[in-house]
Amino acid sequence: MRLLSKLGMSTAICAALVSLDGVGSAQAAQEITITKQPSIIYLPALVMEKQGLIEKAAAKEGIADLKVDWRSFSSGGAATDALLSGNVQIVNSGLGNMLLLWDRTKGQVKGIATNSALPEELVTRDPKIHSLKDYGPKDKIAVPTVRVSTQALLLQLACEQVFGPDQWSKLDANTVQMGHPDATAMMANPAGEVSSHFGAPPYSYRELKTVPGAHVVIRSTDIIKGGLSQSTLFTTTKFADANPKIIQAVLTASQQAVDFIKAHTRESVAIYRELSGDKTSVDEVMDILAQPGMMDAYTLQPLGSMVFAKHMHKVGILKTMPASWKDYFLPASAALNGN
Repeated sequence: MRLLSKLGMSTAICAALVSLDGVGSAQAAQEITITKQPSIIYLPALVMEKQGLIEKAAAKEGIADLKVDWRSFSSGGAATDALLSGNVQIVNSGLGNMLLLWDRTKGQVKGIATNSALPEELVTRDPKIHSLKDYGPKDKIAVPTVRVSTQALLLQLACEQVFGPDQWSKLDANTVQMGHPDATAMMANPAGEVSSHFGAPPYSYRELKTVPGAHVVIRSTDIIKGGLSQSTLFTTTKFADANPKIIQAVLTASQQAVDFIKAHTRESVAIYRELSGDKTSVDEVMDILAQPGMMDAYTLQPLGSMVFAKHMHKVGILKTMPASWKDYFLPASAALNGN
């Protein structure tokens, strides 16, 4: 999952940060747009979309006929631009992206809830590698974006734990930028120059199942005990203050979606395949979700966020160190029991 790096922020975003006070309407909204991503990590949002859960919850809050438009964007940067310009009211993206925007907007962007903390895994097909200490200078590790993606930052945290607090960047030089699909294809090629991939479900699952000799070096749950939330719904405080009933509807719908996934997993998988376009069979996706730690990871609790925020601050991505996870989540979300 990619983070928007401070160097990668567009001029348009920077301009929007200055004028964010003008975003949104003081009147309650009757129509909202939420960004979406076609990944198993974002399954609760797909269930919300398919079943109209936000609309139903809003009606119970007294907002009749709320229209919710779910929109895909080509990149996280495009979704962020849309949020800050007021063209999108809620973004569903990685926790790191939300933390970065909270920091850059001086608290004018905050989280509503997380939806999942699915475990991510560093997988290798190299028989000589079984721990981070086994990586030599020529052993390459694929991550979505070097140094700033969720996987790259998890690798840095792992290096701190294995090599010492001042050695967080020890394996940065080993990382190469590669999208998950391309990295999985490279892993399947015995002659491929990249033999390790820090990936997210379902890619790590497929590698372990299909690549000869593939094995796990380290898991995100080994690095951050209890896991790290990924799918995060966040908005501007301007919109949240003007629309408290919609925020409550999103919280209610998110919990309903998580409950539905756990009670009706096969039906949820069918929704995922329909809305994401993923051609993976229902049985294979069910097998992925049956792996240890997967189903329990669908939760609204912001897990591992302060550990992640502390590291982002240490390496200079965040300028402000939050005192608590409640600093970057809305007051309406205070009961989520995050960490």
